[in-house]
Amino acid sequence: MTEAIQVVTTVASQEEAQKVAAALVDARLAACVQVIGPIASTFRWQGKLETSQEWLCAIKTLRANYSAVEAAIRAVHSYQVPEILAFEVVEGSRDYLDWLTAEASAPPRP
Repeated sequence: MTEAIQVVTTVASQEEAQKVAAALVDARLAACVQVIGPIASTFRWQGKLETSQEWLCAIKTLRANYSAVEAAIRAVHSYQVPEILAFEVVEGSRDYLDWLTAEASAPPRP
């Protein structure tokens, strides 16, 4: 197992996804954020079946950054109850994991 995790969140627009990505990478809370979409999501909200178009953010970061990543997502997220899920990275390319660790643990740039 590594210290790397992938956090995912879905947002309502491509612009919101880019805000999430820029905030996390600029603050060095994530090495990379991939924006995927649009995707179709079907869910139950407040007792009603809903379908919406969303964008998925796949956030590459470190376990130690999770709380700060969650706070940064919530600061720009438009949903009342945003999806924010973290998954352990069990194995990965050593070169990639070294890069991820360096980028997501470096001090913020001035």
